[in-house]
This record gives sequence, structure tokens and C-alpha cells, in this order.
Amino acid sequence: MANEAVAIPYKTRGPWALAFVKLRRNRGAMASLVLFLLIVASCLSAPLYARWAGVDPFASTLDAVIQIDGAEVPVMEQSTEGLGLGYTPIGPTWRLGTYFLGADSQGRDVMARLLYGGLNSLMIAAAATIFTLIFGTAAGLIAGYFGGLVDTVLSRFLDVLWAFPIYLLAISLSIVTIAQGISIGPIVIESGSLWLPIIIIGIVYVPYVARPIRGQVLSLRRSEFVLAAINLGVPGRRILWRDILPNITTTLIVFVPLMMALNMLTESALSFLSIGVQPPAASWGTIIQDGQALLYTRPAVALAPGIVIALSVMALNVFGDGLRDALDPRSKVQLGRD
Repeated sequence: MANEAVAIPYKTRGPWALAFVKLRRNRGAMASLVLFLLIVASCLSAPLYARWAGVDPFASTLDAVIQIDGAEVPVMEQSTEGLGLGYTPIGPTWRLGTYFLGADSQGRDVMARLLYGGLNSLMIAAAATIFTLIFGTAAGLIAGYFGGLVDTVLSRFLDVLWAFPIYLLAISLSIVTIAQGISIGPIVIESGSLWLPIIIIGIVYVPYVARPIRGQVLSLRRSEFVLAAINLGVPGRRILWRDILPNITTTLIVFVPLMMALNMLTESALSFLSIGVQPPAASWGTIIQDGQALLYTRPAVALAPGIVIALSVMALNVFGDGLRDALDPRSKVQLGRD
């Protein structure tokens, strides 16, 4: 008999394959994922765009002149309001490579800064998410599995962090570290380093991951397969790694886009308050701060990063909801054959 491809019945597909099919059929989640990936790809092209446009997004160019329709136009135009004193940055030209979104108060290309700022904002949000998931998962696993005094100490510590308003705690930590950085033995993090907002944002959200993970581990700790492994004398480390951790993987996956969105908002807020990303580096929050004084004359400076933040957070939340529905074994979605 000739070798023929045997169709695998739909019901024999594994849980991950079923989850992928559910996610793929969720048009809203997939559209949100595509939108977010386009934003990420655009930010990754920041060095290419700056090189192509021939601009330095971190240097003041108050005396720069550009060509528009064969005419030379100064980047900083003479103010036409009031007594005509001072200068107003050029508005959007809507031409890629030629101050597409105009200039800020220092004559810097807003479009180039928007892409570079997005690169920093996305990197900080992603790194802080990894930091939070690692420490939150470790705290939740240890507290939920070992219980007793270990659980009491870790839970009370998490409760203390949980009691502080998120932004108040983040602002307090930022103010303390922004002037002198962090120095712990051989580890030294300077005040202008991007690691500072990463660590601060990662710390403040640890309880938001650790508490639900602890609850799941407490439930799994009483399950038959874990009790059987304990009675057989299997080491606790092995039980945590081989039996419990795989069963909370779906929860951790769902946390990724949701924490990314929260971290992005937190980083933008800290940078807007000048206690996040420090000059000459840029982020979406610092660009909004730069455009605050130009809100009535050149609103694009502040509106552009605000719109991108809103789109990114919306896309991550919609995709996170779709991901949660796809990984939920109790989902009511009916799946047919492909």
C-alpha cells in the first residue's frame, strides 16, 4: 500500500495545538498582535531611519535648515504670536525623512526620537516583565509549596509591597536611586542607566504575579499526583520543576502581554516625571514631557507618542485577552476541522 498522509483526528491534537487554533481564529487578537509587531518593527528601524533622514535625534539643531519644495526652511521658525519673541519649531511636513512630525523645542526630529524612544520604552517594558515573572514566579512557587514559616514571611513581604500604591512606590524608589544609582557590592548601576527603571518597575509588580501563582501552587500542592510524588520521596526541587511549574506555564504566558502593557504605562509615567529614562536618552514618556510646552503650537510632539502608547497598550491587552481565552481549557469556543 502506497504511503499516504494519514489525517489525524481533530480530537487527538494536543492542548497547545488546540490553543493555537483558538488563538488563530480570534481575529481581534491576531489583528492586535499584527499591530503591535508593526510598532516593534518600526522602532527597531530607528537607526536606519535616522541615518536615512540624516538627523541626530539626541543633539540640538537650533540653526538647522531643511529643503522643502526647493526652498530653504529653518527648523526653528520666528514666533508669530504676541510680540514675536522667541522661536517655534517647525511643524509636521508629512514627508518621511524630512521632519515628518516636525521638531521639538531643541530642533530635534520628532519622528526619529519617537522611534528611538519606542525602542527604549519597549526594551524597558520587556526586561521589566521578565524580571517580574522570574522573581514573582520564584516567590509564588516557594511560598505555595513549602508553606509554614516560609510562606508566612514571603506573604507578609508581598503584602507590604502590595499595600503601596504602584506609582507612589515606583516614584519613591526612583527618587531614591536616580541621584546616586545602585551600588551593591561589586554590582554598580549608574544613575543614567536604563537598568534603574527596569529594576524599579520589575520590583513593584512582583506581588501582582506572585500572589496568583502562590494560589495555584497551593491548589496543586494538594493534588493527587503531587501528593504521590511526595510520598515516593521525590525531592521538592524536582517536584517544583517537573510537576508544578509546567502546570502554571499557561498562567505565566498570559501574564506576558498584560505585564508588558502595565510596565509600558509605568515607564512612560516615570519618564514624564523625569525620574525614568534620563537625557540624552529618550522614551515615549520623555517625548511627551518635551511636547508639553508646545501643546498649543506644535501638538504633534506630545500627541504622537501618546497615540503610540495607547495603540501599544490596547493591542497588548486585546491580545492578552485572546491568549487567555485560547489557553483556557474551559473555553466554550467550538472548533471544527481545518
